[in-house]
Amino acid sequence: MEQRTYTVTGMTCGHCVASVTEEVGEVPGVQSVDVQLESGALTVTGEGLSDDAVKAAVEEAGYAVAP
Repeated sequence: MEQRTYTVTGMTCGHCVASVTEEVGEVPGVQSVDVQLESGALTVTGEGLSDDAVKAAVEEAGYAVAP
C-alpha cells in the first residue's frame, strides 16, 4: 500500500472537493482519496499508483496539480 500527496490548485468550495474526489477515485489502483479544501492537499492511498493518471484525473475535474 502506498500513499502519495499532491497539491491541487483552483479549488474554492465543497463541490470542487467532490469533483476531485470522484475523478481521482476512478483511477486504477486508488483505494482512498482525501481532499483538504483549505490547503489544497490531495492524499491518495492505493497500490500501483500512477502520478500521471492522478494528475490527469485532477485535470479532468477542472483543476491542476501544482508542480
